Amino acid sequence: MHKAVAVTRCVKVLQWAVVALALPAFAQAPAFNFPNAKRPIPDAHNCYPYEGQWANRINRALASGFPVAIEQDLAWYPAAVPDGGKIVLSHKAETTGEEPTLRDHFFEKVRPLVERELKSGDPARWPLIVLHFDFKDNQPALLHAVWKLLDEYEPWLATATKTGNPADLTALKMRPILVLTEDNDAQEQVFFKDVPKGGMLRLFGSAHTTGLNTKNRDERSHLAATLSPQKLLSEKPTTYRRWWNNSWFEVEEGGAPHAGDWTTADAARLKALVDHAHRLGFWIRFYTLDGFTADESQGWDKSYNFGSLKAAEIRWRAALEAGVNLIASDQYEALAAVVGKR
Repeated sequence: MHKAVAVTRCVKVLQWAVVALALPAFAQAPAFNFPNAKRPIPDAHNCYPYEGQWANRINRALASGFPVAIEQDLAWYPAAVPDGGKIVLSHKAETTGEEPTLRDHFFEKVRPLVERELKSGDPARWPLIVLHFDFKDNQPALLHAVWKLLDEYEPWLATATKTGNPADLTALKMRPILVLTEDNDAQEQVFFKDVPKGGMLRLFGSAHTTGLNTKNRDERSHLAATLSPQKLLSEKPTTYRRWWNNSWFEVEEGGAPHAGDWTTADAARLKALVDHAHRLGFWIRFYTLDGFTADESQGWDKSYNFGSLKAAEIRWRAALEAGVNLIASDQYEALAAVVGKR
């Protein structure tokens, strides 16, 4: 690392520490309370086939052990069928109708597991699965179809009661599956605001990340890695918004392709982000930490590649040490092994 950059990072670490100590108001924030006794959970990134390839991803994720998070990217196929369309799994909004459906690929796949857990499982272990939705399209038809589908499977899902005050972090009624979605406001309208008082929330959104209001990619990358945690996350959790989703750009500038050796300044930056989220009462996720050669790739995105499994493992262990709750990777088994050893 260039000496000037290293000095700048050290200064930033001191600044983050000073700011954190100067925020006594956060002591009044909701207590941090992550399911599974606050244990970290491996997160199976993009856990669905790409155009018919790598269809074994969900089997690999489920075989890696529990608890596990499973990410499903959702899009809408507006077919001329009685229900007007279907929820499909796709890495892009444009669909062909050949994609697997959310119902068949995920919910019916895990039916035997969930039914067994509900009959004789240990609720202290729940959720076994954190189901993470990444919507590639936020059109009303898709959002309402997802809400309707979750109604069908609600007995499987962790829920919380909506009160008249969005700041109430009502207790989760824990079940084998906890569903998370991201920060889009159209989702909040359907999944939270349209729910009547006293109704049950079936999924939970993420916080807005602030301060990155520039379209220039380099400027945005720099701001993500250098703004204080307090400027990146300035809101408090609500009944609906309970977690904070981050790329690795918030830790090492430019993300995985531009990461150098892991340093004490990097570790301090990561810990500052985690501690700030927890101080406010949010769960926190980082994505996507991979390390592979071209021959090892199974359709994985090179923008998440640290270049070697060793380099990725260093970050996984750092995330565990910092207290990250959801650690996302495409290398499910290797990540689960590292988490399991801890």
